[in-house]
Amino acid sequence: MKNVLKSEQTDTARRQLLIATGAMVGMAVVGLPRLSRAADLPHLATDDPTAQALGYNEDSSKIDSAKYANHKPDMACANCNFYQGAGADFGPCQLYPGKAVNAKGWCAGYAKKA
Repeated sequence: MKNVLKSEQTDTARRQLLIATGAMVGMAVVGLPRLSRAADLPHLATDDPTAQALGYNEDSSKIDSAKYANHKPDMACANCNFYQGAGADFGPCQLYPGKAVNAKGWCAGYAKKA
């Protein structure tokens, strides 16, 4: 009788280990595509309707200061709170979902990183 109980406990423990291992592997596999997608995002075009509405330009130094009086020379996507592409030339921006913006760019949605 003792051997049967011990065998059942071993089987249960083994089953729980396999389930937990499978769940961890599954979570890791699901997480990998998210890491590789940022570099594959299409670049935001200046003729995109949202980009036009916010005055996006890929070069912050070319912003029309008469039209956007709040623009300062040191403002760029790279130091904006919405920019997610640390250390890259282009990166995702929360204002333009599914698109990558130029780190040297600027738009009227700029909010300085805290």
